[in-house]
Amino acid sequence: MWVVVNGSKHEVPDALTVRAVLDHLGLTQGPVAVEVNREIVRRAEHATHRLSDGDVIEVVQFVGGG
Repeated sequence: MWVVVNGSKHEVPDALTVRAVLDHLGLTQGPVAVEVNREIVRRAEHATHRLSDGDVIEVVQFVGGG
């Protein structure tokens, strides 16, 4: 299936969860906020929220510093 992550189209295996897509794309360093189709997905739901073909995903990684 195809999903859009941060504006870029990616082909990923069917029926992945948010967590699996983050792992698949290597976005596992540090905490992240995830939005799917303009709806925030809580971190507690990343492992169970299944994605569908055409979903639009925004991932924000937090970076410390000053």
